[in-house]
Amino acid sequence: MVSLGVLPHMHESVITDPRWVTQFAQAMDEEGVESIWTVEHVVVANNYEPRYSYSESGRMPGAPGVVMPDPLEMLAFMASVTERVRLGTGVVVLPLHPPAVMAKRVATLDALSGGRVILGVGSGWQIEEYAACGVPYEGRGDRLDECIGALRELWAPGYRSYESNAVSFNECESLPNPAQPGGPPIVIGGSTGRAARRAGRLGDGFYPYVISPEDYADRVALIRSTAAEHGRDPDAIELTVWPGSYQRGGSFDLGLIEKYAESGLDRLIVSAAESGSTDIDDIRRFMDRYHTEVLDNIGG
Repeated sequence: MVSLGVLPHMHESVITDPRWVTQFAQAMDEEGVESIWTVEHVVVANNYEPRYSYSESGRMPGAPGVVMPDPLEMLAFMASVTERVRLGTGVVVLPLHPPAVMAKRVATLDALSGGRVILGVGSGWQIEEYAACGVPYEGRGDRLDECIGALRELWAPGYRSYESNAVSFNECESLPNPAQPGGPPIVIGGSTGRAARRAGRLGDGFYPYVISPEDYADRVALIRSTAAEHGRDPDAIELTVWPGSYQRGGSFDLGLIEKYAESGLDRLIVSAAESGSTDIDDIRRFMDRYHTEVLDNIGG
């Protein structure tokens, strides 16, 4: 069965209103939404090089003035006011962060939330953001791979060692351990073939966005072949998608969603902004419609 994840209004001032965030998170928890997802940009440069691959202009929607709270701090706040809903990053730009610090933060959140964390990671695209964080932009893909390996070592019990070009530690222990044995699932974000291959080699899941059903099918096939080449079970890699919008003329495009499902699909992400409102009751009604008009009819 396909589950439903949701992005809050990340480009609205409500996302820093504690009352609204509390009500939103609790509403999603009560509505049976499987997961809430946050996004990350540490900074957004005023005149960034247009390398954003999810729009024809190369520009990110909403910038300048885009509001993006720290994704883990946001999820920690939501964890404190919810009981069931899972908590995902979609995605953290992992190479920007010291892996030992990230391992500690994620493990703490997973422990205190009762094992509800999903860690979506990506390499990012904004050169200026890397410069602001003092991290080289070149080689970020290799650094991402190494950071994933370091996280998994630090989430394992006991004293651990790891050696790579970017990350090195010897007989170190990081406590608390995550609630989920081995740590939260690591989902690879991105829509490129490179991201799909990374998911096949290293990921527990794959999360592309603003991708056509045809390209999605190609990426899923690439994940499966890459996983098999590396002795991994292709069916164990969880598939998530967010194409940007599922609506056409005010109605949900079930045919579009069915096309994604034909390639294999475990989770659909929808943006609360598609409700056209920041009112919590309006968002509840929107999510109810999504369940009855879409999820209940996939494959029917």
